[in-house]
Amino acid sequence: MQGGKYQTIEDGALAVKSGKLVWLGPRKAMPAFTAREQHQLPGGIITPGLVDCHTHLVFGGDRSQEFEQRLNGASYAEIAAQGGGILSTVRATRAASQQELVASARWRLDRLLAEGVTTVEIKSGYGLDEESELRMLRAIRELSESVPADVVSTCLAAHSFPPEFKQNPEGWIEIICHRLLPKVKAEGLADAVDAFCEHLAFSPQQVARVFDQAKALGLPVKLHAEQLSSQGGATLAASYGALSADHLEYATENDAKALAQHNTVAVLLPGAFYLLRETQRPPVDLFRRYGVPMALASDANPGTSPALSLRLMLNMGCTLFGMTPEEALAGVTIWGAKALGLEQTHGSLEVGKVANFVHWPLSRPAELVYWLGGELPCKVIYRGEAK
Repeated sequence: MQGGKYQTIEDGALAVKSGKLVWLGPRKAMPAFTAREQHQLPGGIITPGLVDCHTHLVFGGDRSQEFEQRLNGASYAEIAAQGGGILSTVRATRAASQQELVASARWRLDRLLAEGVTTVEIKSGYGLDEESELRMLRAIRELSESVPADVVSTCLAAHSFPPEFKQNPEGWIEIICHRLLPKVKAEGLADAVDAFCEHLAFSPQQVARVFDQAKALGLPVKLHAEQLSSQGGATLAASYGALSADHLEYATENDAKALAQHNTVAVLLPGAFYLLRETQRPPVDLFRRYGVPMALASDANPGTSPALSLRLMLNMGCTLFGMTPEEALAGVTIWGAKALGLEQTHGSLEVGKVANFVHWPLSRPAELVYWLGGELPCKVIYRGEAK
């Protein structure tokens, strides 16, 4: 992918040195390299390694019981009254050790890696106290040391208000800004800071306080915005030069203009849209009109998108949101990388970029979007090495 468009090379070849691409083009035009290893692939196509730019893979417990309750007619209010919802995940996450968090997240991450993901972002946000948020972030860093993928860590302490601060929401903001984020920066635990801007979460004013502190510490920002209502979060995020604004079902034309003006990626998350049975789609046509890059991601999380297949999100982005296969594939490669600030090194097959790519037994790129379910027998190359 280059500029979000297919760039197909028939009978192509590429060369890798020290984990980076040093040449690619038609096989007949390949220079006479002295190669330590040579590999001939049996037809098919090669794509960049896939980028899942929005996940919540580290958490304790699961919420499959609540999923069953909802399907049997229980309301969100009834489930919450029984101690369910996000606070049930908070309790389980707080009770889990770092080793337990790493082990459970590794099982989920392995499912994504098996389908060609070579770069993944993972957020905190289920600890909701200083110690547990730091433990989640340390678990993400530990996980990154043991998997054949580039793992980006995001601090999402402003995900929801802890039960201890239900009557004092500003107290949690104070802790995030003046205690947690400085520690996160000092220990190098996060690559970005995120927040959830919504009527049932953080107001634009509260998000601005978190973003001001993040920027003061030199940490990029991104935002869960306009998922359930229009709060002006996308425009706010863009005004801070955010890497991305995510969800965006209720984004307006002014939001689209702001995202385009500030070069902020729109990250679309069809898994949550599907599971919550939403009907308002993100304004894909507006994003096209104003040239807003659109990424796709799994949003893998225990409550609203227990998705373990980024390839399925490709199809859902097209069938539910009206994206084209070309847009969808760009969304999990070059624009997914841009949503993480990695577009200069990841997300496309170009000389100088990391050698993350995948061989698929397919005839054309649209087949990645076309097939539902199953595990395509792909061959994943991570930084020049087969995995």
